[in-house]
Amino acid sequence: MKHGIEIRTADGIAKATVIRADSGTRTDKGVILYMDAFGPREALYDMGQRIADAGYAVLVPDLYYRSGSYGPFNPKTAFSEEESKTKIRSMMQAIPQELTARDSETFIDTLTREGATGAIGAVGYCMGGARALTAAARYPDRIKAAASFHGGNLASDAEDSPHRLADKIKARVYVGVAGVDNSFPPEQSARLAEALRIGGVDHAIENYVGMAHGWTVPDHSVYDQAGSERHFKRLLTLFEEAL
Repeated sequence: MKHGIEIRTADGIAKATVIRADSGTRTDKGVILYMDAFGPREALYDMGQRIADAGYAVLVPDLYYRSGSYGPFNPKTAFSEEESKTKIRSMMQAIPQELTARDSETFIDTLTREGATGAIGAVGYCMGGARALTAAARYPDRIKAAASFHGGNLASDAEDSPHRLADKIKARVYVGVAGVDNSFPPEQSARLAEALRIGGVDHAIENYVGMAHGWTVPDHSVYDQAGSERHFKRLLTLFEEAL
């Protein structure tokens, strides 16, 4: 079951969707689902429903709210069409890690008002992967599990790269890596692993051989059903054990 809400942030109004178990069972555990580059849509809501049915209140916020109206985008063609590619890239550049980290306080507050007063998990896809890890570092008292799937630039040279915050993360972390992903090459994976280990973070980094960037999301051109099922198994196990 899902319903739309509006969240007032320091910079405006962010639309979001709250998803609960179809059974109607209430829970005090919440999950923030950080979107991929194509924005909130039915494919992400369906993924959120899968998580919700496992026993969590799920929040899917629109991270692009500062950019006004946009889309909808077709993930299969959005980056092959110049107009949509330019629009998406400009919106991505308009929300650096710090802005999403700041917004995440309101996301946590929203889940709390929705009854998720206990531990919170964060999961991000594509550009959302780095934001899930950054949120875990910024709000260690609430976020107890954080996962990234085909997340890009998790350990880049950028000043706001999540790996630089490893010593602030208290959550258990899982990173699912696409077998071939230019946005997260092997050298970044090694750098992230080193940072998490030095930071004392309980973590696992797993390489999904044969999977391409975006393999978990049903409406993506490289969606892989078996690979996506594997990702759900890992994700729900993480949340079950850590939340």
